[in-house]
Amino acid sequence: MNQMIRSPKQLGSLIHQARAERGMSQQDLADLIGTYQKTISAIEKGSPGAKLETMFSLLAALDLDLELVPRRKGGIDLAEIF
Repeated sequence: MNQMIRSPKQLGSLIHQARAERGMSQQDLADLIGTYQKTISAIEKGSPGAKLETMFSLLAALDLDLELVPRRKGGIDLAEIF
């Protein structure tokens, strides 16, 4: 699964999808990384206030990697990003 992510909402959707594919509840994931279920819920809803450390823990628990690549030039609507 390779997806371009440009917003907290897109990242939250991807995390939700990965969690569901693994048959995990939000509480299961929260327990695994040592946080609260409400934190997982907020992240999956696209809350922009998640700690970077929490995001890396989530990605590791879901067996996902973060890869940064140069942005494609041209045709980008800044409203999509912010």
